[in-house]
This record gives sequence, C-alpha cells and structure tokens, in this order.
Amino acid sequence: MTAEFSTLAEFRALLAEAPGADARALGEAEDRNAQLTKPPGALGRLEEMAVWYAGWRGTARPEIAAPQVIVFAGNHGVTAQGVSAFPAEVTEQMVLNFQHGGAAINQLSKAAGARLDVHALSLETPTADFTTAPAMDEAGVVAALATGWAAVDETSDLLVVGEMGIGNTTSAAAIAHALFSGAAEDWVGRGTGVDDAGLALKARVVRDGVALHGGGDGLATLQALGGRELAAMAGAIARARALRIPVILDGFICTAAAATLEAARPGALDHAIAGHVSAEGAHAALLEKLGKAPVLSLGMRLGEGSGGTLAINILKSAVACHSGMATFAEAGVSDA
Repeated sequence: MTAEFSTLAEFRALLAEAPGADARALGEAEDRNAQLTKPPGALGRLEEMAVWYAGWRGTARPEIAAPQVIVFAGNHGVTAQGVSAFPAEVTEQMVLNFQHGGAAINQLSKAAGARLDVHALSLETPTADFTTAPAMDEAGVVAALATGWAAVDETSDLLVVGEMGIGNTTSAAAIAHALFSGAAEDWVGRGTGVDDAGLALKARVVRDGVALHGGGDGLATLQALGGRELAAMAGAIARARALRIPVILDGFICTAAAATLEAARPGALDHAIAGHVSAEGAHAALLEKLGKAPVLSLGMRLGEGSGGTLAINILKSAVACHSGMATFAEAGVSDA
C-alpha cells in the first residue's frame, strides 16, 4: 500500500494517533488465564505474553497463523571511517544470499512457519557519513520509513523485522548515545568483529556524530544518525501498531531503530516485546532503557532478525497454551 505520510510531521501525527490494545479482549484474556487447568502463574512469562498478544489481536482466544519476517538492507557512508571489519559490498552479497535461501534467517523463518520478505534500499548509494553531514535528508528518511510501512502484510498476525548493513552497529550506537546519553564507549560494540583499535575508532566516530547532530527528537535522530534499513524497520514497526499487529524486536540495531519511535512518542512500542538479548554489549542496556525484558538469551549477535524470529515459536507456544488449554470447568477438574 501507499504510505499515509509524506513528511516527518505527518509520520509523527500517525504515531500520535496509533491505537492501543483492546481493553475488553485484554480483560477477557486475563479472566480466561485465571481459569485454565494450572496453578496461577505456573507458566510464568508465557501467561503474560499470551494475554499481551490477545489484547493486541482483539480476542481472548487468539492464534498465531501468519507471522511475517522482513529483512531490510542498507549501506552506510560512515563506513568510510573504517568502523567495520567487512567491506560495504558484503551487504549486497548477503541480500543475494537471503534471496537464494542460504542465510540463517531463511532457516529460522521456515522453522517458525513465517513468511520472509527482503527489501534492499538503494544499496548503490550509501547514506552520508554522519560525522560530516546528516545521514539522510528529510525526503530520504521519509522514503525509507515509507518502504517499511508498505512492506507489512496487513493479513499477518505477528511481525519481526531484521536488517543487513555493514556499518549499522555504529549507526545504532550513535542513535542510542544520542537518545540516552552516557559515554560513547557505553554504546559501541565489536559488531562484525573489530579489534580494540577499531572499537576505539567506533567510539570516536559515534561521539563526533552525536556532537554534530544531537539534540533532536527520536525521528530527527533517526534522520541524522540512522540508515535506510533502520528507518525502514521503524516504519514497519509503526505500521504494525496501526494494524494492531504485535511485534517481536530483534537485536541491538533493531532495538535502536525502535527506540527512535519511543523517543518520538512514549508508548509507541507497547505492541512490541524483545525477542532476545544479543551478545552486542550495549543491547541489554538499551532494552533496560526501554523497559523490555528479553524472551531469550543465547549469546547471538547475527542480526537479520534471527533472535526475534527464534522467539516466534516461544510466543506461539504461549498462545497455544492460553487458547487451547481447557478451563477447570471444561475439564471437570476441581479448582482450589
């Protein structure tokens, strides 16, 4: 579909108008959970996740039948600073791998029963080096947001977004530093595997970029320090909210992109949970800032939407128990 915005101001307005969870469905799901054949709280966070999902889908007995995974790819001008262990052409090579079914995300999507879509955003034209200029102008960031917005299948019932983009851990770290302060060193990690000198270089680049562009709201930060794939992820997450499609966040880069929405509109991520905490050092701190407890912690740091997609089956299991279990009355079991 065509995006419903052509400026950042119009996108901000859509964030402000986004619907909340269905209060009636939420209450009915809580009531149902209290009647299921188990001791109260015996399924731990699975109960909380199932009730949360029910509230966003508007039914006390939901099911997950059509999850969608979207991977967005973009190239970053800031790689000219030497912040990555891999060259920029790897982005396009990995996109081909996604399209040919050879990446981890292809296998994880199949295992989760999820549709996988891949969108490459102007790989031949990297964003600007954010240490010298904003990464994107307003038209550029709006176009990327619109790509993400349009990529969401309106018939899906769960969304995971992931990314591919050499240099994008530097972009994500700069966004986190701009939004949540601290030292640049608090937010940078080894990404694709840079050494100690590379880590120090990334911190300097992040510090310089935030010094040049800091001070705007979440969307201004996304424009100045982000990448097209980060903006597309933000656009898709926002579109999912408009459709009341729950979202499972992936790793550090996805979470940084999502954080720009929360910074622009508090509560913008109420329809999202954190699929995992990655091995990228600052991801745990970023999740804490957003109040998101990860579902999984497996030492992953691949990106691609991999951790979020792996969590689909956990959420499916939570929803299956919630909707499929018998109540005490249905099962003829005495309720203490």
